[in-house]
Amino acid sequence: MSSQRPGKERFRFVKYLWQDEVAGQLDGVDRLVYRSNKLGEDLTLTNTGGGNTSSKLTETDPLTHEPVEVLWLKGSGGDLRTAKRDGFASLYLDKVRAMKSLYLNDPNRGPKTPIEDVMYPMYSHCVFNLNPRACSIDTPLHTLVPYKHVDHLHPNAVIAIAASVNQEKLTKEIYGDEVIYIPWQRPGFDIGLKIEQLIKDNPQARGILLGHHGMSSWNNDDETCYETALEIIDRAARFIEDHDKGAQTFGGQKHQALTETDRKRLQSEIIPFIRGQVSVYKRFVGTVQDDEKMLRFVNSNDGPRLAALGTSCPDHFLRTKIKPLFVDWDPASGDIEKLKTSIADGLVQYRKDYEAYYNKCKRPDSPAMRDPNPTVVLISGLGMVAWGKNKSESRVTAEFYNCAIEVMRGAEAIDQYEAMDQQEAFDIEYWNLEEAKLRRMPPEKELDRQIVVVIGAGAGIGKAAAHRLVKEGAHIVCVDVDEAAAKETAQEIIAKYGEGIGVAGSGISNCGPAIGLACDITNRDSVARLFQDVMLAYGGLDAVVVTAGIFVPPDKTGRIEDKLWSRTFNINVTGAYIVADEAYKIFNQQGLRGNIVLTTSANAVVAKKGSLAYDTSKAAANHPVRELAIEMAPLVRVNAVAPATVVKGSTMFPRDRVIASLTKYEIPFSESESDDELREKLASFYAKRSLTQTPIEPDDQAEAIFLLLSQRLSKTTGHVIPVDGGLQDGFMR
Repeated sequence: MSSQRPGKERFRFVKYLWQDEVAGQLDGVDRLVYRSNKLGEDLTLTNTGGGNTSSKLTETDPLTHEPVEVLWLKGSGGDLRTAKRDGFASLYLDKVRAMKSLYLNDPNRGPKTPIEDVMYPMYSHCVFNLNPRACSIDTPLHTLVPYKHVDHLHPNAVIAIAASVNQEKLTKEIYGDEVIYIPWQRPGFDIGLKIEQLIKDNPQARGILLGHHGMSSWNNDDETCYETALEIIDRAARFIEDHDKGAQTFGGQKHQALTETDRKRLQSEIIPFIRGQVSVYKRFVGTVQDDEKMLRFVNSNDGPRLAALGTSCPDHFLRTKIKPLFVDWDPASGDIEKLKTSIADGLVQYRKDYEAYYNKCKRPDSPAMRDPNPTVVLISGLGMVAWGKNKSESRVTAEFYNCAIEVMRGAEAIDQYEAMDQQEAFDIEYWNLEEAKLRRMPPEKELDRQIVVVIGAGAGIGKAAAHRLVKEGAHIVCVDVDEAAAKETAQEIIAKYGEGIGVAGSGISNCGPAIGLACDITNRDSVARLFQDVMLAYGGLDAVVVTAGIFVPPDKTGRIEDKLWSRTFNINVTGAYIVADEAYKIFNQQGLRGNIVLTTSANAVVAKKGSLAYDTSKAAANHPVRELAIEMAPLVRVNAVAPATVVKGSTMFPRDRVIASLTKYEIPFSESESDDELREKLASFYAKRSLTQTPIEPDDQAEAIFLLLSQRLSKTTGHVIPVDGGLQDGFMR
């Protein structure tokens, strides 16, 4: 590699994103944040949450007001692409370097010795300016490299070299003496000291390749450090490209790709079955990947062999486990039942293999065995379904296995792929520091791991329910006949809670905590398509809430046309049944307990003039709650909420209806008053008819819906819960 600063045109496989006009306006930590973000923006350089960067900067000590050297580095759990200033830890450099003697004075020091783990909590004694951000386990590497700036990354192209049988020889062939090689060793002080010595012995080196791990670059100029990282990665990618096997990649294709239509249909049929099978201990949320690269791998001759070897580096298998479940099924047969059998049998064997791996590698102080189910399932013809406790985790898992496939492609092109040693893999997976990280995670919320479809989420009770349920951890599919309104609610949720992390998922599966979809619940085909999309987006279903409804006022003579009568019943009764019936198919495929909550009305039992079609349809809607509860027991609980008149936020109360009601009840109003003012008057009138004398609002219904979906009312099914402020005429009789 040239020691001259390269122009961006020299790079073929990485993006040169540094802009002097932007970086020139920054200094100190802000330049480090900028450099980190530019590295993270190029997905070929590292993965979500992976890699770390550092700068050794002069700061003013808050106690002495004297200048001190401070090591700033990306903290544990952060992401280079999205990191801000608060994502970086800061340590007094002299104090961290003083820890070197603490380590060297231990007679039992060495890789994976107790002193290695003892060192990590000692960083808390070195914190500069009370910074609460936890340090990276790679802190020794950044500390002991004798340059101001260090970039440590996990690019696929470099890991392909680092996961080849002849990794040391290839490093020399590709980089000469400008990149040092060091075999795999778990991060810690020992490997930091070894790298420090290697740099002393090889002062010309500009970076290092870490076996089965990644690479690091360094320089006293931050832009040069950035460019050096790009050059190391680009050179690896060029070398792989020069040896690419084309159509013979992964031994060529064993299976022909299915059409997208057939693939999506089969995926939506098999995914809920898989979810039920892998959710033995806790439920999972899924991400589907079936792009060209994924299909090339799962349809190949060598895919099963390579997948069985296991993944190549710790950043991958901490998410993907030691290996995926590969189901070598003939997609041309279209035999879904045979596929289910293969999956079920494969899972039984996978769990046995994982238990054997644990028992073979465990140590006296190892944590208890974790969930033995796979987090990655590969199926010939269909692609990959990755699983996690939430959408972000499953997207990251999918992203990491995408990376694992690229590593295998590169390694097989230039040499022969070599998975990580099982014992070394186990010692990372069950490392006490990793276990401590898991224990520090906040407790799960009541609806975590759950996927809830809310129909009618574009406004009123449905919108309120969507916001209430996501607050408790649920993933929300916002559904409305008005697609724009459904998407608006979903976007409100995303704006509040974020899009999540991970850069994976094909099509609709590349979603966050909420999505907006259109559906006509009176059309069974439309409902079936909705649930197919839900399977592809999130991999399953846990609850359905139906708040969609319609009120058709009579004409001036007090009559309702037959077609409007039919429309009222189609939406308020038949539509709710169709939704429940289609959802039940998925609940059965999963074999996991589910919930259905419908919305009826106090009007179902309180007769009044002027709403004949609506009131009778709601009366009719009450009984399916009881019937469905019997039909679907014990797998699914079916309940309903029965609000009194909810005016606020309801699409069933446009201005003309509100004015008609105010006129009917002889409530004074002015045409100049706003819609909200008029609705408030009508709501206050309705409130006075109740025992609690309070208006009934969407949030009140949302709270009842949440209670019915939670475990708080887990023994309640077949009931209609009134949320009406206390209407005497509606009392049970």
